[in-house]
Amino acid sequence: MSDSLVELKGVTKEYGAIKAVDNVNMNVSRGEFLVLLGPSGSGKTTILSMMGGFTAPTSGQLIIDGEDVTEVPPASRPTVTVFQDYALFPHMTVRENVSFGLAMRKVSKSVRYKLAEESLETVGLTGFGDRGIHQLSGGQRQRVALARAIAVEPSVLLLDEPLGALDLKIRRQMQEELVHLQKSLGATFVHVTHDQEEAMSIADNIALINQGRIEDYGPPDRVYLRPATLFAAKFMGDSNIFEGIAVSCEDNRIRVDTQMGQLAFTGEAETGATVHVSLRPEQIRLGNAEGDNMIPLGEIKVSEVIFQGTHRLCHVRAGKGLEVELLLRLPQDHAVSKGDTMNIHARQSDAVLLRD
Repeated sequence: MSDSLVELKGVTKEYGAIKAVDNVNMNVSRGEFLVLLGPSGSGKTTILSMMGGFTAPTSGQLIIDGEDVTEVPPASRPTVTVFQDYALFPHMTVRENVSFGLAMRKVSKSVRYKLAEESLETVGLTGFGDRGIHQLSGGQRQRVALARAIAVEPSVLLLDEPLGALDLKIRRQMQEELVHLQKSLGATFVHVTHDQEEAMSIADNIALINQGRIEDYGPPDRVYLRPATLFAAKFMGDSNIFEGIAVSCEDNRIRVDTQMGQLAFTGEAETGATVHVSLRPEQIRLGNAEGDNMIPLGEIKVSEVIFQGTHRLCHVRAGKGLEVELLLRLPQDHAVSKGDTMNIHARQSDAVLLRD
């Protein structure tokens, strides 16, 4: 049995002259929690819709569990989609909602109600079967939608921004519950969101979508700490981006002239080429650089300090003439005030050379 469960081969979707999805190639492994992440209009929901069979690709193939399902309708695919509005039936009880898909498959009433109760227990709603949908909170409705989806035991569960309508506290709780549910079932989830923190909290792998293409793909820590492109660095949270000119490159060591001075780190580029270097706010450290692996970044002047609970977010000015604006994320116990001046540095291994 192949480890790959879902495969997209050269999938493209065109709406007139607009390419919503542009030649996407992607594999989703069995038991993987994949998150399709990107800004509004990037094509991530269209990709999910094509996986579910609700949208037909203009070209390319969709293969699920070794079968070409490109032209197979949604009801005949081994997939179930959970939508943002949950699409629950208000005139039905919770049990009837959860067992609806089983009813469509001609499963007997006694069996489907038994399976519905098991699904409700799985999502933490034991005893809710007789309730009406109007009696449920937003988080409970989300669980009912999940229970309905898992009751039919799909090969792939597709989630179209299912947490978008929930408030922050419930959304974070549901993120944890989704991961627990996915791991306990050993199921394959493909989840769409535009929320970077949500994606990093739940994903085994992130596919970052931009203008219909996969901009970056990999585990959350790699996509965040070693983004593949300039877009990925800017989209995945805060980042300090330095533009510079490559002045030398030997043995995978590059020196770059920037407004912060000349920086040296691992990477390759043609001499004279314009490059971009990324450092996350938490990767910039206070004090003088000591050791071979450290990059001195000169003196800064603090222009604003915002206490954000887990850290202090500092807006500072740096570089010659203090014309460069940077973000620093410092520990809670660092007593930093507006107007303070200090030296900063970073590890060479944290600096990322970016391609456009």
